[in-house]
Formats: sequence, structure tokens, C-alpha cells
Amino acid sequence: MGFFKSKLKRFNRDNKQKKNENSEHELRIDELLHRCKESTDFVSYRYSESSPFYIHYYQTIVDINILHQYVLPYIKENESQTLFDLQQAIPIDNTEIIDNVHEIRDKLLTGCVVVEVKGSLQEALVISAVSLEKRPVSMPEVEYSVVGPKEAFVESIDANINLVRKRLPIPDLIVEEVKIGSLTKTRVAVLYIKGVTDKENVNTILQRLNEIEFDQIVDSSFINQIISDNHSSPFPHLIDTERPDRVASVLSEGKITIIVDGSPHALTGPTTLVEFFSAFEDYFLSWHIASIFRLVRLFAVFFSVLSTSLYVAVLTYHYEMIPENLLNPLIASRSGIPFPPILEAIILELTIELLREAGARLPTKIGQTIGIVGGIVIGTAAVQAGLTSNVLLIIVALAALASFTTPVYQMGNTIRLIRFPFLITAQLWGLLGVTFCFSYILSHLLKMTSLGRPYLAPVYPLRLDDLRDSLFRLPFFMQTKRPLQVRSPVRTRFQPKKHEKSKRDIED
Repeated sequence: MGFFKSKLKRFNRDNKQKKNENSEHELRIDELLHRCKESTDFVSYRYSESSPFYIHYYQTIVDINILHQYVLPYIKENESQTLFDLQQAIPIDNTEIIDNVHEIRDKLLTGCVVVEVKGSLQEALVISAVSLEKRPVSMPEVEYSVVGPKEAFVESIDANINLVRKRLPIPDLIVEEVKIGSLTKTRVAVLYIKGVTDKENVNTILQRLNEIEFDQIVDSSFINQIISDNHSSPFPHLIDTERPDRVASVLSEGKITIIVDGSPHALTGPTTLVEFFSAFEDYFLSWHIASIFRLVRLFAVFFSVLSTSLYVAVLTYHYEMIPENLLNPLIASRSGIPFPPILEAIILELTIELLREAGARLPTKIGQTIGIVGGIVIGTAAVQAGLTSNVLLIIVALAALASFTTPVYQMGNTIRLIRFPFLITAQLWGLLGVTFCFSYILSHLLKMTSLGRPYLAPVYPLRLDDLRDSLFRLPFFMQTKRPLQVRSPVRTRFQPKKHEKSKRDIED
């Protein structure tokens, strides 16, 4: 029954699209131009009374220098009366004569100059003269690294693809582009390496992108939420990165990248939970140091999520677990506190979130000042006023600090969010509640997928080969295989050679 309903829905949608296309086909060029003239930035004129050519364009998206240097002089000098001769005379390669009204409309709205012959309502010459406002390539702000490249994506999709293509100068790097958004007509590019990426993964992403029915796509985060496998989950399903070197690396592994015009971030997938805790800077360090850093980040995640809830559970239900040497400092810090541990913890957690949110919304220098001064002043005042204990203040501050060690911003937000269910269950049932909440989240993660691939891999299902670059990172000469997660048709990255403990020098 559901199958027939989906078929009927698709049939009605196709009919609606056909009707819209037919109505656009019925639209003539003069009617299109009349509609465009309602906007004040639309320019339409004839160069001179003797000229047969009419020129139309939006002056806010057209490069006026191209128009004045390479279009208008040739219209003035050209004595011919046809668009074909004018097309041959203009020294711009990206020109074409189009007789489809909605194609002319799309070109007009993307920065092209349309030249029409007097009396002709059938076709027009379209000349590309787009003027793109974009900022220069700058340093990463979210994924900053001390060592390694310092380039980050910008808002232009062409510049972002350029940054990726110069790192992968191979013809097998394929870019497939679709337009999404009934109003924004946003360009969305899907990048993958032919022969290395599983075609099923590519088709899955293209199918989900083509099925999007939304009026505006202004950032890649829209795409991330719309095509995710589970819309009810707080966990991100695709890696959000601003580093072109990271994108080039994951493409080499057989993954897929989505770049959205207007967004300085790219999406990569399929991904796993462990990948969210690995910074790309790990590959610029020796494998020993990188492995330790990854383990430290994982410990920080567990500490951030569980520390305050364990404090509440132990003080409320299991105070007999507190060692004797810690009992006196705890009693002294909590003496005179009018609130139970749960209220104390929630107030401090909310204070930390308020400071973080205020700091994020203010300019950088003011935000840092507000964060430091606010944290010190409010924390000291709360302890002196007897509203909270200094022990819990230290635990909450360390938990907040630990949550910021996550390299991917979206995952950091998720970690801060899931602390609150742990706090509530700890207050209700103590350590049993913490265990219950942990089991619930673990079962949720076990069921999750990213583009149809298991989210907890390589831990579940266990894939020993993929563990070489997951919880820890082994040396490069041991990473000869691509992850099983991506189902690459070419599993081997390079032929393994016998590793030599000492390198030969020129005299050997």
C-alpha cells in the first residue's frame, strides 16, 4: 500500500513539474523581459537607434568591465543583423544562442548578458559576464592546526573545487553538479574518484540530493540535516570540514564529498563515530603522538559526558563510595549550600552554556574577554555566596573544557547536549540511571548508519584492519588498505614493502 502511495505521489509531482515546464515553454522572451523589468537592477536598452540589438542584464551580478570592453564595442562595430555573426565577432568563448525561454531566464539570473534582435521572439544570444564577489582563501578558523597547510574553503564553489583539484590532479576526480532549492537554485557539487569510490555510495547521495524538495539551500548544514539517515538523532551523520587537504585525503580513501555554493564547509561521508574525534593534524604528527592525542580526546569525551552526572549520583544515592580522605573536603565545600546536587549541577551547566553562547555571538576579542571574566567572576561569586560548591565548580569547568577538545564542531554540540539526560537519570536512579542512559545511547549508536554504512565501525561490526586508523593511528607503511566502511572496489592503496628499520643513505 505504501509502495502505491509513493508511486502516486511521484506521479503527481512529475505531472506538476511537467505543467510548470509547459507553462514556462509557453512564456515568450518579451514576457520574460517584462517580468524582469519589475526589478530596479535590471537593465534593458538598445545601444543606438540604428542598431538592431537589444541588451538585457542584471547590473548587480554582471561584470561591467567585460560588458564595456568585450561586448558593446563589437555590437557598435558589427554591421551584421544576425545573432550568429555577432557571436562570431565577440571575443568571449562562453557564448551561445538559445531558443529556450527558461534556459535564457536561468542564464540571465546567473550573470549573463542577453542580446536580442529586434522583432525576434524565438532566440537570444547569451554572453557570460558573471561578476563574483568572494573573499580570498584564508586560514581555517574551526579546524586550525599548528603544522600543515593553512588554506580553508571559502563561499565560492568554483574556488573550493579548485582547492581540491590542485591536490588531486587526476582525470578520475569526478564532479557531478545538481541545483537544489526552488528559490535559491543552489549549486551542489558531488566529488568522488572514479574507480576508487563505491558507485552505490555515489548513487545514494545523488538520489537523496535529487529528492530534496526545499525552497532554500544557503549552507551545507541544510544538506547535512536533510539527507541524514536518521532525522531524530542528535549525532551528525556526515563530517563537516573546512579543510581542502582533509577533503583530498578522504576522497583518496574512497569517500564522497559534497560542496555547496555559498558555504565555506564541505561534507564528507560515509563516516564513523570515531572519525569525529580524529583531527586532520594527527597525520602531520608522528604516529605515537597522534595516537595518544586521539585517546586523550576520547577520554575527554567520556569525562565531559559522565563527570557531573556521576557527582550527582554518588552524592545523592551512593555517598558510601566516597573515600574517607575525600569526604571531609566534600562536606566542607557543600556545607551551607541550600540546593540539592542536581539543582547545583544544572545551574552551573546552564551558566557555562550561557557564557559559551554569549562568547560565540560577540566579536572575537570581546567574546574571549566575556568568557574569561564572566567565568572567573560568576564562579567566584557563586561559591562565596554559598550557591554552589567549589568542588562541583571545578568538575563542571573541566567537563566544559573537555567538550571543546572534539575537532568537529557539530559533535562538540552533541556532547554538550547529551550531558543533561545523564544528569536527570542520575538524579532519578543514581548509578543505575547513568547506566541506563548510557545503554540507551549505545543502542541508538548501534542502530545508526551513515549513508547506509554502520556508524560504530570498526568497533561494531569489528573490523581489525580498519582499527589501524581509528581509535589510534599506526604508521603510514602499515595503512595499505582502504577502510572496509567505504566498500571501495580498489581496496589496496599501495603495495606493501618490507619495512626497513634503518633507512639507507647514499653511501649504501
